[in-house]
Amino acid sequence: MKKILTLLVVLCLSVMTVFAYTIQAGVSVDKIPKTLFGSWQVEAHLVETNSPRTFKPTSMDLWNLSRVGNVLKLENPFTGAKAEVGLQATEGNLVVFTKTADWDNKVLKDVVSIRIEQNTFSGINEVVLETHSLYDGHVLTTEKARYEIKGRKLAGNSLK
Repeated sequence: MKKILTLLVVLCLSVMTVFAYTIQAGVSVDKIPKTLFGSWQVEAHLVETNSPRTFKPTSMDLWNLSRVGNVLKLENPFTGAKAEVGLQATEGNLVVFTKTADWDNKVLKDVVSIRIEQNTFSGINEVVLETHSLYDGHVLTTEKARYEIKGRKLAGNSLK
């Protein structure tokens, strides 16, 4: 009886995990406000961090956001950085997306939450930088930062 009950609990948890993943992964690119696509000048101001030596207090970037089929792409022509963006949520003019970059033994994860108002946006970028052991891959350090971000549209269909 204990084995059957354990099996049922594991099965239920597995189904709930798959269901939760499907909902998260099922956010449609079609729901993104069209005004998001184009070129943006983005200012970032550091709000908090556990590693002030790693993260800059301010930055200015250029984001080119585009859609190719069902894929959201983010590019920075100044740095040459390119990433496919994972869409987490859209609700009205709120968009939440993630991006991950791996190099050497480091993984940089961003969660960006922005609220779009015509040709501007404001929001938060939460950044996590993990350094992994070259020996066995476990996490050696986790550095975090939270930035307040503001964007101004430079080019794209929504400009008048």
